[in-house]
Amino acid sequence: MAYIITDACVSCGACASECPVSCINQGDSLYVIESSSCIECGNCANVCPVGAPVQE
Repeated sequence: MAYIITDACVSCGACASECPVSCINQGDSLYVIESSSCIECGNCANVCPVGAPVQE
C-alpha cells in the first residue's frame, strides 16, 4: 500500500528529501505523495518528526 501524508504535516520537507523516487512534493498546505509512483519504502515515515506519512 502506498503512503499518504496526513494533516499532521508541518511542511518541514524532511520526507521529500528522503524519497528515492522523488514522488513527494509541496502541496498548498502540506506535502503530498504521488501514490502511483510511491514504492512503499517507508523512508518518508522514518524521517518525519510528526509521523504524518502513513500507509494508505
